[in-house]
Amino acid sequence: MSQDLYDLLGVARDADADAIKKAYRRLARQLHPDVNPDPETQEKFKEVSMAYEVLSDPQKRAAYDRGGDPFGGQGGGFGQGAGFSFTDIMDAFFGGGAPGAAQGRGPRPRVRRGQDALIRLEVDLAEAAFGTARELKVDTAVLCTTCNGDGAAPGSHPIPCETCRGAGEVAHVQRSFLGEIRTLRPCAACRGFGSIIPEPCRECSGDGRVRSRRTLTVKIPAGVDNGTRVQLTEQGEVGPGGGPAGDLYVEIHIAPHETFTRHGNDLHCTVSVPMSAAALGTTLTLPTLEADVESGADSGVETSFELELKPGTQSGTEQILRGRGVPGLRGGRGDLVVSVIVETPTKLDARQEELLRELAALRGEESPTGQVRPGNKSFFGRLRDSFNQH
Repeated sequence: MSQDLYDLLGVARDADADAIKKAYRRLARQLHPDVNPDPETQEKFKEVSMAYEVLSDPQKRAAYDRGGDPFGGQGGGFGQGAGFSFTDIMDAFFGGGAPGAAQGRGPRPRVRRGQDALIRLEVDLAEAAFGTARELKVDTAVLCTTCNGDGAAPGSHPIPCETCRGAGEVAHVQRSFLGEIRTLRPCAACRGFGSIIPEPCRECSGDGRVRSRRTLTVKIPAGVDNGTRVQLTEQGEVGPGGGPAGDLYVEIHIAPHETFTRHGNDLHCTVSVPMSAAALGTTLTLPTLEADVESGADSGVETSFELELKPGTQSGTEQILRGRGVPGLRGGRGDLVVSVIVETPTKLDARQEELLRELAALRGEESPTGQVRPGNKSFFGRLRDSFNQH
């Protein structure tokens, strides 16, 4: 190749390494066989790649500037010298190393952060509403106390890998039409760590951590709901090599309650009353949710309340008691919604039936005609009507 290498790359003779690399990137994008497959362009690409191989290597560049053979007399053809790095070509297209190929990052660390852990905890409705503290038994990886996370048996220590000389990577050379392509792969001898543990710790087998059951106390804030996750920082899995622990997440699941159901921060319950009580009116004593966690008259917490039903209360009537629901995580408190169900007697003795017939006669209800009103459509009925309208 008679053309000047600096001219091939289009750079001055005093260009620095960055300028040479940028020039090669620009030309490689234009001349690469995948972009321009014609033979003349391929030959030009080989010449440009050879020029970059020489000028990017300080020793070869110095030899070329002195008029010598930068390949040490092995010939001037492309691929017949010491070869070039496949990373340089891919760098021209992607601005980095070859996808999936090692990029000379050096050995990977043995000490790494541990994974996060997740456990599920079932709590009562009152515990979720007002908060509580619970003890948990968790099985996670913890620091090995025998080797203190080093992974080596007491009295020993990791040594540099002789295969990769501590680099954690080894070069693999492969011939192709581009010449000798060098790629870097993790060292199989040390698994990319750059060091080998000749005498692993017997307790953790060189991992620096062991599994153990331990007890933790988790504080559950007032107002949590189903699916809420409470984070315990650095209480998860200890990392390999004794690395910092991940976080532990406690996912809350609320057990069904025998009296109340929860909808957001509101509580709902249903109370059944006899027909006579609904007609005449009455006062009922109902428990509060606080009754599940408080006991004794001296606690100062209201564990029950009186619900007044006015005369003539109809089945399905709802009474809303403000501020008797679940406290919110950000303040405030929901409501308690009480639904009234009026029970109609199904079995009457002779005297009860006689009295009811007398009452019906007094009210003129011996043969009622009934009042017909439009029915409430179901959700699917309303959805069908919505589609029909469009």
